[in-house]
Amino acid sequence: MLAALGRQLTGEERVDLAAVLPREAAEVFTAQVPAVEKLTGWSFVKDLAVRTGAPLAPTRWDTGTVFAVLARLAGPDLLARVLAQLPNGYALLFGQAQLTPPRAA
Repeated sequence: MLAALGRQLTGEERVDLAAVLPREAAEVFTAQVPAVEKLTGWSFVKDLAVRTGAPLAPTRWDTGTVFAVLARLAGPDLLARVLAQLPNGYALLFGQAQLTPPRAA
């Protein structure tokens, strides 16, 4: 999951999120080359399920569990910056309400 998220983030948000992770997790996260095309939250879960061979429902559950921990580690300011960089659908994965209209991906 961290590797997949590492493909979705760039710039300061990527560096700052890596800085709050344990060293081993940060290495997995930053070892990924950012993707050219960003995935929506739902597409992210589907892509992760395909890559791991896991069913969608458990993949969604597991993603939410890991991202909830990331949200706590990041804190509200960094999390807001990360969510601003990601396409529609990630807020719910991080346990946040998506209160603004989705922007074009």
